[in-house]
Amino acid sequence: MKIVTAHQMRELDRRTIHEAGVPGTTLMERAGSGVVSAMKETFGPLKGKTVTVFCGKGNNGGDGFVVARLLRQQRSVVQVCLLAQTRDLKGDAKLMYQRFIKGAGRSSVLSAPSADHMHQLVRHSHVLVDALLGTGTSSPITGLYHEAIHAMNASEAPTVAVDIPSGIDADTGATLGTAVHAHLTVTLGNPKLGLFLGAGIDHVGRLHCADIGIPAQYVEDLRLPIALLTPPTIRPWLPKRPASAHKGTFGHAGIIAGSSGKSGAAALAAKAAFRAGAGLVTVATPAGVQAGVASGVPEVMTLPLPETAESTLSRQALPQLQTFLQSRNAIGMGPGLSTHAETAEVIRTLIARCERPIVIDADALNALAGHTSLLRSCPLSPIVTPHPGEMARLLGESTATTVNLDRLGIAQDFARTHSSIVVLKGARTIVAHPHGATAMTPTGNPGMATAGTGDVLTGILAGLLAQGVSPWEAAQSGVYLHGLAGDLAAQAYGYPSLMAGDLLVYLPQAITHVLDAGAYRP
Repeated sequence: MKIVTAHQMRELDRRTIHEAGVPGTTLMERAGSGVVSAMKETFGPLKGKTVTVFCGKGNNGGDGFVVARLLRQQRSVVQVCLLAQTRDLKGDAKLMYQRFIKGAGRSSVLSAPSADHMHQLVRHSHVLVDALLGTGTSSPITGLYHEAIHAMNASEAPTVAVDIPSGIDADTGATLGTAVHAHLTVTLGNPKLGLFLGAGIDHVGRLHCADIGIPAQYVEDLRLPIALLTPPTIRPWLPKRPASAHKGTFGHAGIIAGSSGKSGAAALAAKAAFRAGAGLVTVATPAGVQAGVASGVPEVMTLPLPETAESTLSRQALPQLQTFLQSRNAIGMGPGLSTHAETAEVIRTLIARCERPIVIDADALNALAGHTSLLRSCPLSPIVTPHPGEMARLLGESTATTVNLDRLGIAQDFARTHSSIVVLKGARTIVAHPHGATAMTPTGNPGMATAGTGDVLTGILAGLLAQGVSPWEAAQSGVYLHGLAGDLAAQAYGYPSLMAGDLLVYLPQAITHVLDAGAYRP
């Protein structure tokens, strides 16, 4: 599935209407039907429930009138709150208004209500529908629209946003002064970019994509659209497990990780590589840390290495590490290595000489600050997995603020200029390819903002690479599975109690969900 900008969605609508010959009213009917279906799936039967539909005067409002009519047919108690006069309605929106009042009567539409009246309506509603503003909105929200959004946000009733929460910029995710906090967003046709960026992430709630019949070829014709990762997308990339296989079939992952007090990071990465399907995993770690890693993961092999006085990797470890690189199918490096100057020097030397697929994370990324040109010397595009703070250090910025202002652009630019596959972690992790392809994952949750989850991702990626998955496909698959494991774990433990180790417990279920028809939707 492709994520689109507002302009791209308008072009898809235009081509569908004028080239495919699908009337705009048909698209509107499909949109309303998709919204109602998602509402029933989420909230159960709506018969007898009071639903207030907030409509603007544009096409988004037209979709709202379809929703209202279909809900009324299903015996919901429907009240439409139109933030305009009926004479202001034009085109398809006017036609949908007329279809609604033909059955419901004019009294079911409250035009240009006062703020007090809107607050009164939402207090007596079981569900609210936001059909105020669509993807064309770019100016600050004022007047009645501001009051309506305030009323919806103040209500205890769940709000369903049609296409995009009103007040969210469809391209950037920024709030236009104020915005609806939706419990469910039913985006129409293709998901909009702003649903995955900035404040849009906090306003979208659960996301459902409704098919309105846009021809697939029109979507394929778009220039460099962003992919939304789904089970059908990544399922073909996950390694098969033939009955005749043995442990050597699934590769040998090497993990370079750990230092004094941080053996847990190495253990988490090693376990994750196993859970991702690697047949063999060896952790190369300072000698003083080796026992802690080995006791934490009985299945793992360990390579104890010369260490500094602070129990970090020393220069004397380089000959063994170079042999280690050559004898493994894939490498994950960084978790818990420390920022010791001598260790950082070792890591930079290894990155420059590594001829295997490699994942660079955590302290290995910190070692690259000021030395990012080394990434372009790698024979294969390395996977780098920074969070915003680490990306800021790679870019020479003082804080993560600059990165968070343009996560998408920065990930794409870094991938291109450094010949690397960038996994920019955070809410709605971004995966960017050096040639411009980009993907986002709908999986993941705030509970994963806790120590160790990045180490788990490093292990998942190394495990997939060791099995022969290409770096680009491994990056996308690993990010999706990592987030899905977090979503499954959050269902069991809740967000506040989630720990990195919980992802390892639920990673097998995440893989099974994807392989078995991908029935789960976060």
